[in-house]
Amino acid sequence: MRHLKLSVLTLVAASLAAPVFADGHAAALEAATKARKANMSTIGYHTGILGAMAKGDTPYDAAVATAAAENLSAAASMNRIVLWIEGSEQGAVPGSRAKTEIWSDAAGFEEDAVALETAAAAMVAAAGTDLDSLRAAMGAVGAACGDCHKAYRGPSN
Repeated sequence: MRHLKLSVLTLVAASLAAPVFADGHAAALEAATKARKANMSTIGYHTGILGAMAKGDTPYDAAVATAAAENLSAAASMNRIVLWIEGSEQGAVPGSRAKTEIWSDAAGFEEDAVALETAAAAMVAAAGTDLDSLRAAMGAVGAACGDCHKAYRGPSN
């Protein structure tokens, strides 16, 4: 009888803990989604500064270009394991635009992410040199962003 009571108590405790774990996991997925969206906003912001200079919309400023390139590179180099958590795809987490291909084609996603890291690092070297160097480096940054978004970002919600 004592063994049965213990089993029933264990079952009750487990059934009560399951929603708490699920809620905690859902919260972790939402937090990761918010963090990666913030990271993408940071990348977009700094790319926008560099792009405006490259297009001639704002005057070229070597110091500002260098700072934007350094920040772009830092954001592009963040460790993806804490930002791209499986289960945080579009439709599963509010606001997520991540396609399931991020996880089903993890090697391709990583390749695209490394391409952005590489392009951003090259931008650091080019941005403060002169406007022509910045413009030349923008092509690789734009291509890396576009390739990844085409393959791994879903439509706007």
